Amino acid sequence: MTWTLDTEAARAAYEIAAEYTEAALLNHSVRSYAFGAEYAQRHGLAYDAELLYVSALLHDMGLTAPFDSHTLPFEEAGGHVARVLTAGLGWPPARRARAEEVIVLHMRDDVSAAEDVESHLLQVGTSADVSGLRLAEFDPAFTEALLKDRPRLGFGASFLALVEDQAARKPTCAAAAYVAGGAAGRIMSNPMDRVG
Repeated sequence: MTWTLDTEAARAAYEIAAEYTEAALLNHSVRSYAFGAEYAQRHGLAYDAELLYVSALLHDMGLTAPFDSHTLPFEEAGGHVARVLTAGLGWPPARRARAEEVIVLHMRDDVSAAEDVESHLLQVGTSADVSGLRLAEFDPAFTEALLKDRPRLGFGASFLALVEDQAARKPTCAAAAYVAGGAAGRIMSNPMDRVG
């Protein structure tokens, strides 16, 4: 199985993510795409694979020191990274805006597949990877292979520290609501962290 795409934009997004994120966060981004794409396949959802992949690889860039904005929530900062990268790749303005939108919406209230399939898939993928939400809907062999190829490397604890930092510094952001809503318990009880 492969968890990556081979397009110019996909390669550029991976290169940037690999350069600026720690291995645990990079693997999370790849797993988020893989969970979203697998969910789409299992549910017969048509989607733009390149848009989902680029958005998934860049969705947490706002958690990294070089792109952490003191005024914007991390998902909005990450959306701007996506706009800049894809502008350099020649994506038209509307497609650049979609990459930003998919990243921003992954931290908002649930978006249905009918409303916005790529945003829905990124929400499904990140939720499965961060807290194990809907994990039972995935074939255990798929999840096992994904974790073998893209191990967690202590992702839960490191991610929790990042979002708690965002919440403390930006008390009106979505991360603050997420933390206040019991994120720590959900993240630390993710069944994938008990595998192997």
